[in-house]
Amino acid sequence: RCWHENILEYFLRNSQITAEDGAEITWYHAANHKAQMNEALKSTAHMIEADVLLPSDGSEHSQPIMAHPPETNSDNTLQEWLTEVTKSNKGIKLDFKSLAAVEPSMMLLENVKRHLKRPVWINADILPGPNGNSKVIDAKPFLDTVTFFFPDVTFSLGWTTGWHPEKVNEGYSWTMVKEMEYICNELSQPVTFPVRAALVRQSCSRLLWLLKQSSRYSLTIWTGKNDNYSIEDLLYIRDHFDKKQVFYDILEPQNHEFKQAIGIKVNL
Repeated sequence: RCWHENILEYFLRNSQITAEDGAEITWYHAANHKAQMNEALKSTAHMIEADVLLPSDGSEHSQPIMAHPPETNSDNTLQEWLTEVTKSNKGIKLDFKSLAAVEPSMMLLENVKRHLKRPVWINADILPGPNGNSKVIDAKPFLDTVTFFFPDVTFSLGWTTGWHPEKVNEGYSWTMVKEMEYICNELSQPVTFPVRAALVRQSCSRLLWLLKQSSRYSLTIWTGKNDNYSIEDLLYIRDHFDKKQVFYDILEPQNHEFKQAIGIKVNL
């Protein structure tokens, strides 16, 4: 029972979902501080997502901590986080904001690997995307380091993005998806591409093309707090893509409305 088992097969086998449908998987986002982590562990979420970085003091032996920039400190280290999360049956998604945090984190993951018979996803933004201005993580050393430790982990590889409510937001361009495919066709692992809900509809043809390139590929739809998008956009994605290939890590109230519209029960 290894990490390369498909996430849907894993949760189906454990009777936590009823169909091979990415929309049935539920997420708890930014479970970084101890309070959020504990809330996530008590929740009905299948997957817990958290952010890993090295603390700002920059000392040579600093341990990876759980925080989302601009925060640089936390009451939770990755070590403590893994100790708690491995007691549960939840899948994990670790989002890396810096390359420096990757290797020390992989070492910590390796220590608990035997307790992690569940989906493990490793995420980083490796390419600039629509309106993206935050720093990308250098793809090659990131992929090489993770693969060295865990050749069968699932990668979640994204683009940096921005969202401007007052102007037309271009979607993911052909150049962006082709660059991503150029990097990913060398890999043997499953890869999910996190894409921003408000930018997906205008990028549909490009993203459909991308998913056709390999059965290893999927999309994870995510949303920014102030993004302006409609349930119709989500239903459009639902109609045009294979249900097995799209996950929805979206915020309330849209999550609830979307699930209701497609007939999936939401446990609160």
